[in-house]
Parts: sequence; structure tokens; C-alpha cells
Amino acid sequence: MTIFLTAEWRQIVMVNFAVEPEVLRPLVPSGTELDSWQGHTYLSVVGFLFVSSRLWGVPVPFHSRFEEINLRFHVRRRTAEGDRRGVVFIREFVPKPAVAGIARLLYGEPYSACPTQHRIEEATNGSVVVEYRWRFGVGWNAIRAECLGSASAPAAGSEEEFIAEHYWGYTALKDGRCREYEVRHDPWRVRRAASGGLVCNVADVYGPAFVGALDREPSSIFVPEGSTVSVHHGRVL
Repeated sequence: MTIFLTAEWRQIVMVNFAVEPEVLRPLVPSGTELDSWQGHTYLSVVGFLFVSSRLWGVPVPFHSRFEEINLRFHVRRRTAEGDRRGVVFIREFVPKPAVAGIARLLYGEPYSACPTQHRIEEATNGSVVVEYRWRFGVGWNAIRAECLGSASAPAAGSEEEFIAEHYWGYTALKDGRCREYEVRHDPWRVRRAASGGLVCNVADVYGPAFVGALDREPSSIFVPEGSTVSVHHGRVL
């Protein structure tokens, strides 16, 4: 498959909630199934910086650096070559209307454009605070992580590895079919957060179905350092 987009994804914040599978099952694209880790099904609010973005290898003026905040969960598709572990996006927010429009048109992804902000603070004791904010509906929403330790490669089979290392995207199309595309990047080094969370009007931003899942303390929060990423053209299954 040819490469559609390349960029760096940096200072990623993942705020993760263990949820009942029934919350997500209606959203699972055709041909895939919910993925889980040690019996837990996760719903994650993820924020990161898009840096040095290129479409078909060409820099896009005024669109090279911006925030994205998305809500996603994990699926897998069984193939003859082995399972393909991927993510499904429920909502994606960016500050650039053109980015949202292209993603909706070419991939059917649920992007919306809205004002966004980020804050990254590094202290002399080695702690790092990363925060992403977006204004949608009645006010501002935010995810935040404060990390005290250094980043390291996640242990094999760990929660961090499961949530961070999915290399396929799946989109449920309006006609009932599913679009599959590959996302390539080097494995990420990860910091586990000492504190942080989600401050959000969940019903307004994501809908009443997610209030019970997201209006509580997260199961875990961590901050992958990120890397260069390539998103490849997809195909309809």
C-alpha cells in the first residue's frame, strides 16, 4: 500500500478506562472483533502533537504542527497471516478544518474541527506535565498527565504495550463494510503517569452512551514519547 500521510506524533497522552464490552460492541466494524488485555476492554482518550505533517510526501502550508485529541478502542482482525491488531476511532478533534475534511472524505473517519491547545512543562526534578485541551460544545475539555520517571520500552505483554502498540486502523462505513489501513511506527518508549486524568462534559462531547464509562477515575495514564509515523492508503474489506 502506498503512503498517504507521514508525520511525527509527539508527547502522546493516553488516558485509559476499562469498560464493559457491551459499551463498545455496537461500534465494532464488520470483520473485526473487540480486543482485550487480561480480560479488560479499554476505551482511551488520546492527545498528541502532529509535527512535520506531509501528504503524499508534500508539506502542507500552515498545517505542519497541530494538536489532535481522539477517543478510541481496540479491535483485531483475524487473517491467514495472523491477527491484525488495530484501533477504531469514535471521535477525533483537530484545529484544522482542512485536515478534518480530508480525513472524513478519504477514510470516513469521525473528525471534527474545533479550537485546541496544549501545554508541556518540564521541571528540574525530571517531572513532565503534558496537557491537551479542546473546546467543543459548551466549553473546554482537557486530558492531563504528570510523569515523574524516565521513559522506557514497555514490557512484553504489559498493559502499556497492549494499548500503545496497535498498527492498523479500522473504520465502519455507512454501507456496513469496513475500511482497513496500516499505521507504521517504531515501538514507543513510555512513561507511566503519577497523576492526571480527563476533565470533560462527556455527554456533550461524546454522547450519553459514554457517560458511565468516562465520568470516573481512569484505569491508567501514560505518556509515550512518540515517533515518526506513516499512514498508508486503506482498502475496503
